[in-house]
Amino acid sequence: MTTQPVDHVSSIDWIEKAQQIALPEGIFIDGGFRLCAETREIITPRDGSVLGTLAWAGVDDTDRAVAAARRAFDDGPWPTMAGSERGLVLNRWADLIDEHRDEIALLVSLEMGKPIRHAWEIELRALINGLRFYAGLADKAMGEIPRTPPGDLAIVTREPSGVVAAVVPWNFPLTIGGWKVGPALAAGCTMVLKTAEQSPLSMQRVAALGAEAGMPEGVFNVLSGDGTVVGRRLGEHPDVNVLTFTGSTEVGRHFMRYAADSNLKKVHLELGGKSPHIIFPEATDLQAAADSAAWAIFFNAGEMCTAGSRLVVHEDIAEEVIARVIETSAAWQPADPLLPDTLMGPLVDKTSLTRIQKQLAQGLEQGATVRSGGSAVHTDSGGPYLAPTVITDAARDNLLVQEELFGPVLAVQTFSTEAEAIEIARDTPYGLAAGLWTSDLGRAHRVSNAMHAGIVWVNCYEEGDMSVPFGGVKLTGGGRDKSHHAMDEYTDLKTTWVKYG
Repeated sequence: MTTQPVDHVSSIDWIEKAQQIALPEGIFIDGGFRLCAETREIITPRDGSVLGTLAWAGVDDTDRAVAAARRAFDDGPWPTMAGSERGLVLNRWADLIDEHRDEIALLVSLEMGKPIRHAWEIELRALINGLRFYAGLADKAMGEIPRTPPGDLAIVTREPSGVVAAVVPWNFPLTIGGWKVGPALAAGCTMVLKTAEQSPLSMQRVAALGAEAGMPEGVFNVLSGDGTVVGRRLGEHPDVNVLTFTGSTEVGRHFMRYAADSNLKKVHLELGGKSPHIIFPEATDLQAAADSAAWAIFFNAGEMCTAGSRLVVHEDIAEEVIARVIETSAAWQPADPLLPDTLMGPLVDKTSLTRIQKQLAQGLEQGATVRSGGSAVHTDSGGPYLAPTVITDAARDNLLVQEELFGPVLAVQTFSTEAEAIEIARDTPYGLAAGLWTSDLGRAHRVSNAMHAGIVWVNCYEEGDMSVPFGGVKLTGGGRDKSHHAMDEYTDLKTTWVKYG
């Protein structure tokens, strides 16, 4: 008789566990938790209750963290340590995170509303795998020896850039944080990471485990504070050499200005998206395509820069696909994120719900039609829950197909020809991702080549692993996370020319 594997997530009473959860003791600077002059109440979107208070960084705390990272880079062992030794520390860190997976996943779910299963199975997996991936690359950075005239020797080396400031979003606080922490630390840089205001808890706990893993003091510091204070100070700080940011295009513009007005630090941006998900009539499995389209917008409550928020579908199959998406949306009705079977939790905060409701109202005034959802649900819970929403009849200039809503709202557009599908798909200022479904190999190549995007998925969506880069073009910015290419973001090329003849 075969024994079925135990479903770990379902085996735990997460609601009871949440009642005993301990919050971080402060913000992590120079190897330990530090208190600040200010504190902030941390509110969970699950039910609007206060989880507790956390030290809240200001300008002085930011300067203290940057100074610690500067000392650790200029005088500490981390940048000059053998890459293999840095890799060992990163691997130990990943092991410790895995050991504390329940606790950290619960912090993620509580702070930003991600369903506990997704936090445990996806968010933590991404962080652990990312650290291990870059642990393996830490000693793989290779230089060059170009051919030179006799008597001369040229050596091209890659060296760590210095102090890195990483400003990460709340929607994937550990996944995207890990995409930046892994390559920067593997390259030999030191870091100051600013959490999003809405998700300040989980990365603080992760930082403490880094110290347990053997990370030298000052190598990795984590600040929780307001973007207008801490984020701006990091952008303007003369001792920060690289700034990497994932978030809105508006804030990305600010970081470019901060760099221009200070020390011209390198700035790597991964910003907004309004990704098209195209379904052609010859797609082999329309049900799979429609289910994928629903997943692409309802997963993580649509709070993804890569969300397939525009469904571009051929007019001959549009009603069939729309009906299937609406049917599938029933499984994505929002619920308590601490229940193991929940697929979609609340939005991150009430501000997001209010903003999206206002955008929906404006879109409807412009002629769009709500086919499903569109309203707040579980209003007695105290949390900002929004039903999965499907919109049709939106014109090309409707804000629902032009602006990034960052919520579970799918705008459906129809086309009649391949050329029209490409035109619609490219009709956005963003260029992060695109998906298309077709059984025509020639069409797959033509359309994917025509997309102005950093990532194109064919007959799937949101697939990939650490081996491929993540980033976009146009208003999405030009930074790249993941893969060995991310190491380039945190290193500088040095040429050494030796005349020995």
